[in-house]
Amino acid sequence: MMRYCALLLCLVVFQQCSFSQSSPNKEKKSMDSARNNPVYDRNATEKLNLSEEEWKKILPQEVYQIARQKGTERPWTSKFEDSKEVGTYYCAACGNALFKSDTKFDSGCGWPSFYQPISKTSIIYTPDNSHGMQRTEVTCGRCKSHLGHVFEDGPPPTGLRYCINGVILDFEKAKDAEKTYKGNKGE
Repeated sequence: MMRYCALLLCLVVFQQCSFSQSSPNKEKKSMDSARNNPVYDRNATEKLNLSEEEWKKILPQEVYQIARQKGTERPWTSKFEDSKEVGTYYCAACGNALFKSDTKFDSGCGWPSFYQPISKTSIIYTPDNSHGMQRTEVTCGRCKSHLGHVFEDGPPPTGLRYCINGVILDFEKAKDAEKTYKGNKGE
């Protein structure tokens, strides 16, 4: 039943999406632009409080529409949907670390899915009652950009499924030494 509800949600969201699938070169250019914005810093910890006008000036349109206007990309269009690479996923708006690749799983919902964030402070949870549904929105813990939603139909050990828009994700491959280090999840 939960899978059916997730697929139904995908169809509702798909109908409301104004996104068209971008070419790989356009997506790469957009991400390069996002990384070059003045607030993108993977080492920063201070919270960001920019106006919507400031965000609009520094983010590529695709990222702005998801991050600041709570948009949703079309399902099965993210370059991260089927990715099996080892590394870390970051917020494309500010560089905040969000998820480790070892918490990513194939949920079949059409968006990159994770069962646990990188830390308790990397994500903010907010009730979302839009579209006639009761959901929990997840936003970046540093810049409050919309990432997606979390559902209670994920795999063990958490039972959660963080359904995240790939447009708002940036990825860095793990260095060889990091690939063999498992680390402590959820710290």
